Formats: sequence, structure tokens, C-alpha cells
Amino acid sequence: MLPHINYWAVLLATLSSMIVGSIWYTPKVFGNYWMKAAGVTPSGNARDAVRPIITTVIVSFITAWVLAGAVFISQHFYGGGFLGNAIITAIVLWAGFTATRFITHDAFDQRPTGLTVLNVAHEFVTVVIMAVLIGVWPPA
Repeated sequence: MLPHINYWAVLLATLSSMIVGSIWYTPKVFGNYWMKAAGVTPSGNARDAVRPIITTVIVSFITAWVLAGAVFISQHFYGGGFLGNAIITAIVLWAGFTATRFITHDAFDQRPTGLTVLNVAHEFVTVVIMAVLIGVWPPA
């Protein structure tokens, strides 16, 4: 069985990831704390952000695409509402893969706990918003 995916929803979910990140890591929200905790010093050159932004777009698309496929499989297996399945699937995948991997890597990298919590929370918000967008716009 190949999952049916609404690629418009995937593209919108990808865009939502960029919007969430832009807000989350702005200096007036969590950006100043993130830069201090992560040891990041902005260069002041906007060109330095191009590569990370391109990388983020690509991995956000992959995340949204995989999430959409997993939601379709979940829906096929469990039935019920597509939106509810999307949100539950996103939370389970976040907890089982994203959060656990962040916590493990950050523990070995000896990163501050607050930085780990900040980044894991960002990923949670990102995938839940992606799930809502995918969930309200199921494949035809």
C-alpha cells in the first residue's frame, strides 16, 4: 500500500515550519536565549543564513512528507477522524524519534538542559502545526 499524500498540504506544512522557526527563534521570543545557550554569535552577514535556511526547507519538506504518509497509514489502520489521527501520529512520532534523539545527543554534547527543552518544544509545536494542516486537508 502506498500512502496517498496531499502535496499541497505538505507544502503548506513545510512553509508553516519556516514561520514557526522564524517566530520561535526571533530575539524577542527565544532567539537571545538560544544564541547564548548554543554559543551562536551572529556574523551580521545575511548571506551566512542562506545555507541553513535552504537546509531547513528541505528537511521540513521531508518531515511534512513523512508525517503525511504516516498519517495516511495511521488513518487506514485505526480509522476515525483524519485530523485526530494526524495530531496523535505527530505527537507519537515526535516523542518516539525527535524528542528522544534530541535529548540523547544533547546529553552527550553536554548542552544546557534549557537549550534542549527549548529545541524539543520548538519541534513539538512545529510538528503539531504540520499535523493540523495535513489533518484538515486530507488526500483526495
